[in-house]
Amino acid sequence: MHDGCTGPTTDGKTMVNKVRMMGFAGQPMPMPLEITCSNCDHAFSMMTFESACPECRMVYGVTPCSASDANKVKAAGLDY
Repeated sequence: MHDGCTGPTTDGKTMVNKVRMMGFAGQPMPMPLEITCSNCDHAFSMMTFESACPECRMVYGVTPCSASDANKVKAAGLDY
C-alpha cells in the first residue's frame, strides 16, 4: 500500500523507491520534462517517472502528482 503522492519524498532515493513501489517508474510522463543533470550538467528530456541521464547514468524520479514541475524531480544516484 502507498500514500499516493504524499509521504516522504525529500531525497532522491526515497523518491525513486516510492515511484517504483507505486508502479510508475517506467510509465511515460504526461509531458516530458527538460532537466539538467546535477552530476554532469547535461540537459535531457525526462520521459518516464524514473529516468537516467544518458551521459552519466544519474537516476532521477518524480511522482505523478509532481510531474509538471521540474523542481520536484530528485536525483537518486548513479545507476541507482
